[in-house]
Amino acid sequence: MPDPGGARAALAASALRPLWLDSPDRPAPRPRLTAADAGLRVPLVVVGGGFTGLWAAVRAKERHPDRDVLLLEADRIAEHATGRNGGFCEASLTHGEANGRQRWPEEYDELARLGLRNLDEIAATIERHGIDCGFDRSGTLAVATRPHEVAGLEPDVPGFLAADEVRRVVDSPTYLAGRVSRDDCATLDPARLAWGLARVAEGLGVRIAEQTPVEAVRSERGGVVVSTRQAHVRAQQVVLATNVFRPLLRRLRLSIVPVYDYVLASEPLTAAQVEAIGWTDRVGVSDSGNQFHYYRLTPDDRILWGGYDAVYHYGRSVDAGHEDRAASFETLARHFAETFPQLAGVRFTHRWAGAIDTCTRFCAFFGVTRGRRIAYATGFTGLGVGASRFGADVMLDLLDGADTERTRLRMVRTRPLPFPPEPLAWLGIQATRWSLAREDATGRRNLWLRILDRIGLGFDS
Repeated sequence: MPDPGGARAALAASALRPLWLDSPDRPAPRPRLTAADAGLRVPLVVVGGGFTGLWAAVRAKERHPDRDVLLLEADRIAEHATGRNGGFCEASLTHGEANGRQRWPEEYDELARLGLRNLDEIAATIERHGIDCGFDRSGTLAVATRPHEVAGLEPDVPGFLAADEVRRVVDSPTYLAGRVSRDDCATLDPARLAWGLARVAEGLGVRIAEQTPVEAVRSERGGVVVSTRQAHVRAQQVVLATNVFRPLLRRLRLSIVPVYDYVLASEPLTAAQVEAIGWTDRVGVSDSGNQFHYYRLTPDDRILWGGYDAVYHYGRSVDAGHEDRAASFETLARHFAETFPQLAGVRFTHRWAGAIDTCTRFCAFFGVTRGRRIAYATGFTGLGVGASRFGADVMLDLLDGADTERTRLRMVRTRPLPFPPEPLAWLGIQATRWSLAREDATGRRNLWLRILDRIGLGFDS
């Protein structure tokens, strides 16, 4: 294992800034609401300018072109989870096949079909509107790096790659086996996708106000009052797309916890360095541990390298101070060097973190309340780049009171068990993290994890 000094040297010149947001093409901030907007009345208000809110605004106008839509973002478009993830746009709506089949076995095939259609429709939107976000549907490579992980890649099922075969796709001495899946994942630049969706939304007539935090929503006769620091807006209906941030509905406040995920981006590789690791196929990669790494090539041949640590802070804390965690960045840099010793001397230019909205069933849940006036989708647990569009359609279906193939799903009609309040949440999450790390090391699932499995609780990122 490289010494910590090597990791620190690799990180020494890195900027604490998401790669995707560090671009001269980032749009200027849009105007905020002002006191002049007091008393504004809008048929639909969308709260949140990440993927979920942007898709909700776009899809609302595509369904009802004449309906006025106002999107309110507390910060800037794509500033938080949307602009801080790895840019893996997966078809899965259930955080993977195993989770989906365990929770909804009778409808998993339908969920898989809807997920693939959703990804196709994302691709079609990107093409139709000319969104330049590097959309590349090369798929994903799952790899085993410990002997006990090989069985999970199903050696007896066609498509399994033995060690020598997987190393011809991407060459790492740590790989023991692999499996490539081509159609169900794309990589992209998430910030550029979000900026493109915002442009599309405005072209359809959506008004976007940035730097406009919503402080409360409350029902009043015939609608909902959306309170911001600048003005109260009256809406007929509201979409809540705040995800990891403190829910505006009290009923959701125990349903999610924020988990910090850490990411590095290398300097651009030379052609010789790319050849040294054989990564000519631009497939995205993830390993098979509970504490897993995800990584991919960017369009300019950087390696984006993230995952492993999933850090929860007591009290469901979301704070910019949690983003610069030296221990997590140094761990990632050491693991990078172990995976690709051929790239000795490569430095990192960017390091960053983002908070993930984790729920106990590992994938999004949905609901509608206040007489079909407020809808929500949250709990995406790290797979929101693609599933956010599906979530937007679910919310709009629920607000319309529509009987659709989405609203008939048991996955849509049920909610996850909540996390406990503090200090039980913190204690339980720490016990679970320790147990998951032990399972990674030993291949054995301990009593604590088996109890959580039995009652349908979990923790993931």
